[in-house]
Amino acid sequence: MTAATPHRTASSPSRVTDRPGDTSPFALGLLLRRAHWRAASVMEEALRPLGIELRHFAVLIVLADRGPTVQRDLVAATGSDKAGIMRVVDDLERKGLAVRKSVPGDRRVRAVEITPQGVELSDAAHVAAEPLAERLVAGLGAGEAAQLADLLTRFTHPSDAHPSDGQA
Repeated sequence: MTAATPHRTASSPSRVTDRPGDTSPFALGLLLRRAHWRAASVMEEALRPLGIELRHFAVLIVLADRGPTVQRDLVAATGSDKAGIMRVVDDLERKGLAVRKSVPGDRRVRAVEITPQGVELSDAAHVAAEPLAERLVAGLGAGEAAQLADLLTRFTHPSDAHPSDGQA
């Protein structure tokens, strides 16, 4: 045995390898991290020609879905931090894709609202991402992309009842 290869016994815990077949308690998290990196790189490729990054698009998605949203809610919705959201909203304002507006009843709070240009860019991003998204799941068999999406949806939204699991 060398110093780089510690002696393992049958009772030793499994070690993290980040390779297929890893049985460590970290294996699923590492696999999800790897999947995120792969998906994010494909989405960044679609967004790059439009002049935005995934962090900008994440905010535009929330704004298009929810309408005007205060920055603290954008933090929660995107998994970002307060400073990061401020930078993203600053970028979006500079590009004319979003605006900050006063919230009635609280002069200190500002809501962020998507602009018509932001809606246009968001729509263009969806069109640009379609062929890349197909390439992302090209190695999966028939029905497996939908199955993966279903499993990840249930994994990321565990409190939502799923129609096929018998819950009402």
